[in-house]
Amino acid sequence: MDVIVVTGAARGMGRACVDALRDTGDVLLAVDLEAPEIDGAVGVACDIADPGAVRALVGTVEGHGRFRTLVHAAGISPTMADPRRVFLVDLVGTQYLLDAFAPLVTPGAAAVCFASSAAHQLGLMAADPALDALVEDPLADGFAERAAELVPDSGLAYAWAKRGVIRAAARAAVVWGRNGGRVNSVSPGMIDTAMNAAEFEQQPMMQVMLDHTPLARLGRAEELAAVAAFLVSDSASFVSGVDLLADGGMLEGFRALMAGN
Repeated sequence: MDVIVVTGAARGMGRACVDALRDTGDVLLAVDLEAPEIDGAVGVACDIADPGAVRALVGTVEGHGRFRTLVHAAGISPTMADPRRVFLVDLVGTQYLLDAFAPLVTPGAAAVCFASSAAHQLGLMAADPALDALVEDPLADGFAERAAELVPDSGLAYAWAKRGVIRAAARAAVVWGRNGGRVNSVSPGMIDTAMNAAEFEQQPMMQVMLDHTPLARLGRAEELAAVAAFLVSDSASFVSGVDLLADGGMLEGFRALMAGN
């Protein structure tokens, strides 16, 4: 049997990805900090920021069949943790997963990692070559501590961590590609989830960005799940090493706002 792994599966976009993929006939492992109870899926507990837990997850996959798909939606938002923890969960954890699953890759295997439109918003700011270089190596000794020192704000830490996720997925596309596998990332904009609602309460700028989003609404979790399902499907068999921005045009709307248009 082929095995599909979805992290962050208990709620939000991760849960929507479970719903989009669980009727494929494959074994679906629904992964979260506590094992989710979801019909049609095998619940698995895993802290992705713990390399030992990630290795155990790989062992669980091998016990169920042949690895086929990884949809990595687990992560934390700025209001949920300090900058160090944001970097550990959102970026270091992503690197652990991509590295740990690489030996299981066979032709047709695919992964998609959830990044964020926040990473693209960094492009509207002045370039920071030092931070760009830093997030290229999230497994360096003392990475999270050094990153938190340089980016002491959780909101900016989230954006830089997700920029690192985009780069980690692109690098993994090269490694996985040697064995016929693909890796991409997807960068959601503002999506109607509980996590997003918490950010709205703390970040007034989010309402400003929504007001300038061309589609004039929040995205839905199932819309992002459909994007992820496409990227790991055979329909995207020649798509690898790219990030797909799915934000309803928000980035361009925000760019126009900043330009005074």
